[in-house]
Amino acid sequence: LGVTEISEKLGLYKSNVHNILMTFTALGYLTQDDETGKFHLGVSVMTLSRAFREGLDITRVAVPFMREIANEAGELVYLTVPREDSVVYLEGISPDNQRMVSKSVAGECGKMYCTSVGKAMLANMPKEEVERYLSGELEAFTENTITDKNKLLEEIEKTRIRGYGIDDMEITFGIKCVGVALLNHDGNVEGGLSISAPSLRMSDEKIELYANILKEYAAKIQKML
Repeated sequence: LGVTEISEKLGLYKSNVHNILMTFTALGYLTQDDETGKFHLGVSVMTLSRAFREGLDITRVAVPFMREIANEAGELVYLTVPREDSVVYLEGISPDNQRMVSKSVAGECGKMYCTSVGKAMLANMPKEEVERYLSGELEAFTENTITDKNKLLEEIEKTRIRGYGIDDMEITFGIKCVGVALLNHDGNVEGGLSISAPSLRMSDEKIELYANILKEYAAKIQKML
């Protein structure tokens, strides 16, 4: 955004906004495009982002267990937290003998209704909250995405009964995931864990195996939240 746009959004004088932007730019939190004059986030924001993630109890507790899960399953493990109708990815851990994650997933989002961990979260939320999350339009990301609300509610109920959610190539074709919710001492959803792998490696037997692994470690994590 440019100075004028920011001042209008904030309701502040352009001179004040300009001074603030110059300060943030000097500190590396913003960078200014030489041609357009518009401002973008700078690299120093990544330091704040990392500090934020490491400051969360769920991150400190879950990451050591995630490494164990990744090595036991031999697949990529994600830690997420709920935010509005989406899940926000905090960490992605690969097995020690593999280098699967080529970039940080921190801050990336996925809709609850088409992610395994999102469905697991919804299955542990009050019905009125679920209804609110599903009140908007359900976008189809692949041909497997469930966009019919009634079918989705049935899937959430299945998830509640079996204790884990499944993403059957619903957000990315060729990728399947299995996920569980992480609950705090009050029984409220604090976050979630998922295992993700190419669909060819995700047989029904593997999904059930990974679900049991996730449940086992989720129980350990929840005792410490």
